[in-house]
Amino acid sequence: MTVQARSLVQITAPRQTGPTLLDRMRRSSLLMAILAPLAILIVWECLTRVGLLDQRFFPAPSSIIVSLFALVESGRVFIDAAWTIGRMLVGFVFGAVPGIVFGIMLGLSPTVRAFLQPVIAALYPVPKIALFPLIMMIFGIGEASKWAIVAIAVFFQVFYSTLAGVVNIDRIYLDVASNFKATRWQLCRTIAIPGALPFIFTGCQLGIGMALVIVVIAENFGTQVGLGYLIWQSWQVFEVRDMFVYLLMVSLLGYGSQMAILRLQRAVIPWKKDDAG
Repeated sequence: MTVQARSLVQITAPRQTGPTLLDRMRRSSLLMAILAPLAILIVWECLTRVGLLDQRFFPAPSSIIVSLFALVESGRVFIDAAWTIGRMLVGFVFGAVPGIVFGIMLGLSPTVRAFLQPVIAALYPVPKIALFPLIMMIFGIGEASKWAIVAIAVFFQVFYSTLAGVVNIDRIYLDVASNFKATRWQLCRTIAIPGALPFIFTGCQLGIGMALVIVVIAENFGTQVGLGYLIWQSWQVFEVRDMFVYLLMVSLLGYGSQMAILRLQRAVIPWKKDDAG
């Protein structure tokens, strides 16, 4: 390369003199994510201290932290959290897998979609927790009924997201597969599943959140373990600080499960951009 060419490259090449705009935006988002809840806790503590918030219903965050350490030291809360996580994950798998299968099946077949979608659409608006008495009559009050009600709630979230993903695939890809005489399995493996993956993961994010909501409610019935049971028990004896600790654990569990789905999504489809950075 001549001297003139090297000079031209040096002039036209962008110089990295500091953090890029994207880096600054990510740092700003991380800072806001830390400062926002911290500010809420400080305001909450101040309002409680001056008596503007009733401590019977909104105890000071400092007292909640004291209860948190006491419950962590006892170790009971980890056992109950493990039960909640186990029920949530089992129900999620039982609901998500059929949701993906039926979503792909109805997305690829207009005939099957016309036959089954009205039935699914009629069942979807029914509050899932309203079905719990019927589920307990069928499966009993043990673990199976909790898995079933969670699976039902998750199914609809994943099913509709997967169906939307398959239906939105460009028709030309399906036509090409048809011209090459692709089998149904080849069509699913090479076109439907890859094309619908972003929608599937969106459905899984919605489903894992719904699974946690439903399992916490379901743990109020027929069990003596789980975060939902602890929340209900602390309400009955008016242990408000303990109840806030359990609510905090449910919140952290929900956040952790969402982040796990996002990490899995980045590993499976790294080309898809998301708002989490």
